[in-house]
Amino acid sequence: MDLTTVFGIIVGIGGILLGNMAEGGHMGSLVQGAAFVIVLTGTAGAVLVSSRRDDLKLGFRMVGKAFQEDSERENESILRSLMECARLAKKESLLALEAKIPNLSNEFMQTALRSVLDGMEPKLLEDTLHQQLDVEEEHLLAGARIWTDAGGFAPTIGIIGAVLGLIHVMGNLTDTSKLGGGIAVAFVATVYGVGFANLLFLPLGNKLKRKIQQDMKGRQMIIAGALGIQAGLSPALLEMKLRAYLGSSYEKKK
Repeated sequence: MDLTTVFGIIVGIGGILLGNMAEGGHMGSLVQGAAFVIVLTGTAGAVLVSSRRDDLKLGFRMVGKAFQEDSERENESILRSLMECARLAKKESLLALEAKIPNLSNEFMQTALRSVLDGMEPKLLEDTLHQQLDVEEEHLLAGARIWTDAGGFAPTIGIIGAVLGLIHVMGNLTDTSKLGGGIAVAFVATVYGVGFANLLFLPLGNKLKRKIQQDMKGRQMIIAGALGIQAGLSPALLEMKLRAYLGSSYEKKK
């Protein structure tokens, strides 16, 4: 589990609630069912209008990815698999990879190495794999974008909720003793809108985008590895080239 996501949500929400209590506020003042419904349903409606159904389904399926362990370890596993294939191809031949490819856990790596065995030209292979990568990245980013879109809509919906609350208050000015409390309740919708946007929706969308970037880096490494194996690079030289995709963290572990 990615503890930074969980810890960040707890710290963000907890810090604001503690700050509210330190200023003399109480939890009950921030619990307003009508404001909650206005902000969430209004934001959901705006996202539904602005997004495709497939993007919505993907976006909700991707939520769990924000809480999963970083894909850096998976990229390290990709490097090890590529190096095993490179050593096998160098020691025996490219045809020796035919028996190993079905046992690889990464489908993109299987596709890349099968294309190498099929004798695809290096330039065509590179262009084809990069095209697949770009299409997949665009597809995944569309799913993550529904959360950043929600983060853009929520504060405005919160303001709408506050204005609706003020309209209700102004319609009952005869009872001035309730005026202050009514205004305070009205502004809870703004707190919900800004809070949901900046503590949940936007951070979630940004975390998913970073996870996607990490996954795409692993695929770029697969492309470079497949081209290196096809070109007959020595395993040592190829490993040096591929380690660049993992950054300094891999060097420290070494």
